[in-house]
Amino acid sequence: MPLVTWIKAGTSATALVLATAGAASAAPSIEPPSAQAAVVTLRYDDSRAAGWEAAIAAGVASWNANVTNVRLVEAAPGGAAEIVIVATTGWPQATLGPVRPGRQVRVELGSQAVNQGYNKTRIAAHELGHSLGLPDTKPGPCSQLMSGSSAGTACTNAVPNATERSRVQSNYANGVTSSVVTDGRTLVDAP
Repeated sequence: MPLVTWIKAGTSATALVLATAGAASAAPSIEPPSAQAAVVTLRYDDSRAAGWEAAIAAGVASWNANVTNVRLVEAAPGGAAEIVIVATTGWPQATLGPVRPGRQVRVELGSQAVNQGYNKTRIAAHELGHSLGLPDTKPGPCSQLMSGSSAGTACTNAVPNATERSRVQSNYANGVTSSVVTDGRTLVDAP
């Protein structure tokens, strides 16, 4: 075979190899989907919590900004809700969760605490913390949301600390399949 034929054959083969390699690298890489924790969505109904709407919205926003595997959303008017929030004249109280989709807990936002000088947003965030499975940590400092009234009336912190965030993350770590269930106890947050 003449040398020119060998060069042509070699050039064609090289071009074919390069084209194939280019096509292979141009193809989108298919990676397995990353394992993401399932987000549990819990609906709340605050239609019977007149006067607390801004505090509830701020408390919900605090939890939604600080935990990733549970999301609190307002229920549609007349729709089902896992967290029923009502305004009362007594002390704030709530059913201890963690509540699961399809189940229900109650939060009572009591004006007696507000009348004594406690911050409405802190109260709302604290009571929502009970719904998410956090007990009281009394006595405790203002930096602990779940210290509740023991932190005093000057405390306005409505943000869960790292330990509180971690516990809620753990409570909802397996989505709705977690074995942790609501125990039904009502926690009253009087001093």
